Amino acid sequence: MIRESGTSDSYLRFLPEPWRSAAAGVAAESTWWAWPSSSDRLCGRVDVHVLRARRSAAPLRVLLLHGGGGHSALVWPVGAILANEGFEVLAPDLPQYGRTRVADRGRVRYRDWVDLVCDLVTAETDDDPRPLVVFGASLGGMLAYEVADRTGRVAAVVATCLLDLAGDPDARRAVARTSALGRLTPLLPVLARVGVLARVRFPIRWVAPMSAMSLDPALAQACLDDRLGAGSSVSLGFLADLMTHPVRAPEEYRGPRVLLVHPAADSWTPPEVSARFARRIAARTDIHLLTGCGHFPVEQPGVDELAAHLRALAADLVGET
Repeated sequence: MIRESGTSDSYLRFLPEPWRSAAAGVAAESTWWAWPSSSDRLCGRVDVHVLRARRSAAPLRVLLLHGGGGHSALVWPVGAILANEGFEVLAPDLPQYGRTRVADRGRVRYRDWVDLVCDLVTAETDDDPRPLVVFGASLGGMLAYEVADRTGRVAAVVATCLLDLAGDPDARRAVARTSALGRLTPLLPVLARVGVLARVRFPIRWVAPMSAMSLDPALAQACLDDRLGAGSSVSLGFLADLMTHPVRAPEEYRGPRVLLVHPAADSWTPPEVSARFARRIAARTDIHLLTGCGHFPVEQPGVDELAAHLRALAADLVGET
């Protein structure tokens, strides 16, 4: 049975067995967190929707971050795998996507995502002493990297992609729907300075190859049809900020260890683009390619490999505490 897009189980049907049956037993709790944003653009508080799989006895927790055109339910198949591996999991809907409520979506910028996740990490680690791993999917990988570097409160970073959009032309070309759009990136900040243009929203599929989300056409189409994610729109101001947002050079990274688990058969973002960045990181960095997995890593045998890498990371981190 096909579920309504945006519910926590709407994407679980794309997991292979036995993961699909195991995921069905993971209760996803829908919760809310009030983010007191200091940004004048956002007009105060943002009500952030967060899916959680609570595990009071779990020695580790994972903050799971979606990418552009994603939301918590989209990445919940990975969340269910994490929960089955013994992690407690929380996955927020970042502003513009999912069920998170913000006064004006057209005013959201990528830097707001960074500030929000940093504050969420602070709030979660103030209330709970257990080590927190930040797992970023797609564009969420670089978000996880920056948050770990900035907060100093993260035990490890896991990323399916590490795309330096401001500093690497290959990364910009990879995320753009056409090469021409990739070359137009330097013009985006100029256009976004025009207030009325910055708030203009247009379908994500116009600028990003969302049909390459998965090797499974049915999964890719489900993403495109999802009005809470890839089937929604993005503002010019957000896109300009995303494509030009600078991150700390990997040689100067001050965060914890990094685990790159880039899908080997990713037809959207080439694994070498992520691996090239990862090799420069000034911290322990392990690089693994997930066999047979597309951009959305749910295929065998890569999904088994992902679980094994997470299991090994957990064993290391628990051993360090």
